Amino acid sequence: MNAEQVKNEVEKIRWFHRIDLGHGIITPGPDDSATKLKAINLPKNLRGMTVLDIGAWDGFFSFEAERRGASRVVAVDSFCWNGPGWGTKAGFDLARRVLNSKVEDVEMEVLDLSPDTVGVFDLVLFLGVLYHMRHPLLALERVASVTKKQVILETYVDLLDYDRPAMAFYPETELNGDGSNWCGPNPAMVEAMLKTVGFREIKTYSGASYSPFTKTQGRMIFHAWR
Repeated sequence: MNAEQVKNEVEKIRWFHRIDLGHGIITPGPDDSATKLKAINLPKNLRGMTVLDIGAWDGFFSFEAERRGASRVVAVDSFCWNGPGWGTKAGFDLARRVLNSKVEDVEMEVLDLSPDTVGVFDLVLFLGVLYHMRHPLLALERVASVTKKQVILETYVDLLDYDRPAMAFYPETELNGDGSNWCGPNPAMVEAMLKTVGFREIKTYSGASYSPFTKTQGRMIFHAWR
């Protein structure tokens, strides 16, 4: 497609990520994807590595992993592709086509992940998904089962004023009026869960660059290694 055709197709889609498609075209998503990319500290060189992007949505981080040299990238989603979330995979499909990308796509729920269903990957991205899980520890068990070396986890956190591992539960729409938000672990809880499912080394980063903190709530990034 030429630039004008790409623009026309982009305008037909409801985007979340801001993806640079070339020719001066950046998809008009509300997510500040470039700033979040800097915050998560994705390794600059992924040459030869396999990457799994869980909750890929429009695929910004999947395509970035491929651009950084990953030998294989698999994007997984269900909620935002054909579920009650965004409900469309059109953005991912168009971006992959325009970028001439080889990123693979698998429509699957987090709790269905396993070495048998998707394989095992050097690096797993689990960005903006944990707090949507009704069973967060079980979800992290599934994530750990497909992680060979490292996971990068980004999540909403709550109860920042409490030192012991703890987690807020949102049975209705307490968090941002969104019924798909189920839990707000504090940093100690995230670290405890990661260690429980088998990760040994954990580093924590603030997400304040793209999401403001309050005294008790915010967003954080966790790097964990097997």
